[in-house]
Amino acid sequence: MDRFKHALGEATGWLLFLSFLMLLALALPPQVFDPESKHFIMLIGVIGIWRYSMGVIHFLRGMLFLYVVYPYYRRKVQKLGKDADPSHVFLMVTSFRIDALTTGKVYGSVIREAINCGYPTTVVCSIVEMSDELLIKSLWEKLTPPDRVKLDFVRIAGTGKRDGLANGFRAISRHMPDDNAVVAVIDGDTVLNEGVVRQTVPYFKIFPNMGGLTTNEFCEVLGGYVMSEWHKLRFAQRHINMCSMALSHRVLTLTGRMSVFRAAVVTDPEFIIDVENDNLDHWRLGRFKFLTGDDKSSWFSLMRLGYDTFYVPDASIHTVEHPPEKRFVKASRKLMFRWYGNNLRQNSRALKLGVQRLGWFTSVVLFDQRVSMWTSLLGLTVAIIGSIKYSIAIFIAYLLWVCSTRLVLTLLLSASGHPIGPAYPLILYYNQIVGALVKIHVFFRLDQQSWTRQDTKLNRELASFQSWFNNWSSKAMTFSATSIFIAVLMLSV
Repeated sequence: MDRFKHALGEATGWLLFLSFLMLLALALPPQVFDPESKHFIMLIGVIGIWRYSMGVIHFLRGMLFLYVVYPYYRRKVQKLGKDADPSHVFLMVTSFRIDALTTGKVYGSVIREAINCGYPTTVVCSIVEMSDELLIKSLWEKLTPPDRVKLDFVRIAGTGKRDGLANGFRAISRHMPDDNAVVAVIDGDTVLNEGVVRQTVPYFKIFPNMGGLTTNEFCEVLGGYVMSEWHKLRFAQRHINMCSMALSHRVLTLTGRMSVFRAAVVTDPEFIIDVENDNLDHWRLGRFKFLTGDDKSSWFSLMRLGYDTFYVPDASIHTVEHPPEKRFVKASRKLMFRWYGNNLRQNSRALKLGVQRLGWFTSVVLFDQRVSMWTSLLGLTVAIIGSIKYSIAIFIAYLLWVCSTRLVLTLLLSASGHPIGPAYPLILYYNQIVGALVKIHVFFRLDQQSWTRQDTKLNRELASFQSWFNNWSSKAMTFSATSIFIAVLMLSV
């Protein structure tokens, strides 16, 4: 019955969206579709092609990897058989202030995976609370793992995930793992799907220079319908982008929810320091420590140390998403602020590694991340200016273009294997516009960071003048950049 209700709701949503699309088309004057019209040229030629070129390239590369290249790698791994087995697997989980129900699900899945993978395995629990330790021990006794599976606790003060990771890495170092051992780093709200360890660890054998890999993700959202669809859309987009980057062995982040590393990497003191004390020297804001974005730090450290990265699309995990706010707009804005801040803090220093280390395509993608905050707003801004100067038909045509292209993009996302819904076209556009505004805001305030789950912020304890200067200069630069962007477009339209 629930499935029938869900299918009926989805069908109604799609009908409403398609009806709105047809109403927009009927509201337009015929000359808008005339190829000789300057409006047509402006809309199609300037606004459309520029924005979608990178998306089309990512999609084509992603499909090539998913359906041609990756199956070839998988066959290579299957031929190796037991020769691809690691000598030891460490499953390291970091937990802090996560509800007991989620913690029980997560550690239950980790212990079961340790039992079922068949490898000598140690579950390393980097935790803060005694209640978590008692819960884990209770699960351990209930599931009764064999002797080849061990349990190790690392108790730390609640000083943040980076400290939890660093202490966990040092605990693994004390086991003195050999060159064939691997370490899966798992977040405290990530449930492992069955078989994920056996699906991922053999790839370290066929790629000798690979330092780390990550997996496909699906989610359970403890929030409303729109918030749930928003997270699911994000994971579908992530899947295609990860496949695209994996074609070059340059996945751009080793996701903190679940990534697997060579033990030699996570026991390297240089790597541990990179994750624990990562910081950035900014020409205007000074030096500041990274509060969030440990996955970006681990990726950058791997790139700097000369390793490759990879993605295993048929290995998946299941995350439990806890929105930081009840209202969708406020919650999504908070999460975007954290994600895009991590992205932009990473971006400039990653580009400095150079084309020789990153490759041409990765360098172009990183450069596109820097300019996309402005190109994403180009269409909307031109449509508003054009409708004021010429005709409201331009804005209606822009809406028709937006709805049509987002419908096509949504249908293309179905090729990822993730489910799609009628809210996706609207959420895609919401992400484009609101995401660009958040990026512009955070780009000039890279020192401002917050951890949404723990509701903590970076306190730099700056002198009053430095604090005032940072705040004032950030506002001045945001205003100047926005003014120049609008002025250039007003002169061009």
